[in-house]
Amino acid sequence: MLATPSHKGKKAPRTNRVTIVLNDSEMRALNKYCDKYTVKNRSKLIRETLMHNILQRFDKDNPTLF
Repeated sequence: MLATPSHKGKKAPRTNRVTIVLNDSEMRALNKYCDKYTVKNRSKLIRETLMHNILQRFDKDNPTLF
């Protein structure tokens, strides 16, 4: 469940695990990105990037009146 504005500032416990598998070139690209931009928490980077894209698509697909 995504945080609503009333839950802002509160951390929801992360109890669900998702595992991904990368090929060699994808892993090199991820490592290069993390080194270049001094990313210390790859899990956070992947989670925030994924959720950003998901929420962006939800907004795009949301029906509008006009």
